[in-house]
Amino acid sequence: MNSTARDPQLHDQGAFRASLTFATVVLLGMGLLYSLAGTALGRGLFPRQATGSIVTDDGKAVGSSLVAQPFVHARYFQPRPSAAGYDPMSAAGSNRARTNPDLRRRIREAAAAVSARDGIAAAEVPGELATQSGGGLDPHISPAGARVQIARVAQARHLDPGQVGELVAAHTQGPQFGLMGQARVNVLELNLALDLATAGRKH
Repeated sequence: MNSTARDPQLHDQGAFRASLTFATVVLLGMGLLYSLAGTALGRGLFPRQATGSIVTDDGKAVGSSLVAQPFVHARYFQPRPSAAGYDPMSAAGSNRARTNPDLRRRIREAAAAVSARDGIAAAEVPGELATQSGGGLDPHISPAGARVQIARVAQARHLDPGQVGELVAAHTQGPQFGLMGQARVNVLELNLALDLATAGRKH
């Protein structure tokens, strides 16, 4: 009987080459081609979302509809408090339990600040205006959170509160697909709509 002995070294080299080839194909196929195809598909089907949902004003990027930002002037609606200082690179919540005394103190202080700012009782302050979101960058507030700010914004802009209320209603989004989440108002988009409706256009 004739038999051919296999060289273990040649066998190991062949297995190594096969493994290396497979790893290269997977790396290029899944790591590069798949990513490029996904990016191209996203830009083709959802161009705005694929580039970060950037919001522009007079052709200039002023923010993203997905990320909260602070507005310092009384003529603007204010977003939720942010534990991250509205910095997208350090998004975070306070990470404190509801029983934490420091968290309770911060909520009381935030509610008092909103009460003084908008001329309402602290007990009437909607919860999200006194609490931080999990990521600290929630771009939305509730319709109730917008309504308590109408009087202040209208006074600062010398507008009828009813006109400002109509803008709030026009920018109130219902639950996604009519089922998920709650009604919400995008603060940045509402403020830009206010600028378009009035003479003041500076943040």
